[in-house]
Amino acid sequence: MDHRHIIAILRGITPAETLDVCKALIAAGITMIEVPLNSPDALTSIASAARTLGEDAAIGAGTVLSPAQAKAVAEAGGTFIVSPDTNRDVIAETVRLGLLSYPGVFSPSDAFSAIAAGATGLKFFPAEVLGPKGIKAMKAVLPPDMPVYAVGGASPDNFGEYFAAGCTGFGLGSYIYKPGMTAAQVAERAAAAVAAYDAGKAR
Repeated sequence: MDHRHIIAILRGITPAETLDVCKALIAAGITMIEVPLNSPDALTSIASAARTLGEDAAIGAGTVLSPAQAKAVAEAGGTFIVSPDTNRDVIAETVRLGLLSYPGVFSPSDAFSAIAAGATGLKFFPAEVLGPKGIKAMKAVLPPDMPVYAVGGASPDNFGEYFAAGCTGFGLGSYIYKPGMTAAQVAERAAAAVAAYDAGKAR
């Protein structure tokens, strides 16, 4: 399955909302969907989305802090793991389980540690602190084929700057979803994100 490199981060979503919001994202063209584990009953949401929509989207978990949590996500049907930090044990367990691993990094040391542990891609977080210049400087020393995502401060308004810095894609949190938003509101924001992403990739 080919995806745009946009990860929708649904922090705070409930199982009752999950399917409608995920369907809205998929219809708009966003097919990498993360449910952070500090959301209410997150594993239920992940299992429901993976079971119902797994052929149309990659469903994964965020805020994964331990190998045991990674295993629970795999058992729920999740296919990727996003972490806020560079935890080599979490990365190694994620890889062992056959899932994709996107750990959070903030420095060259973090990045190379994550790569050595088997990371699929790197989540530069918080991107608004590093900025495009900081990411560009680190990207210069990273393996050129290693996917890099800007997370925390990325939005359609600045996709172009991060693309110019060498970013592969983005994780969108509060821009794309906040608790209380309707599926229609999510769809509108997702459409704007997809348009900005496609325009940036075409340059």
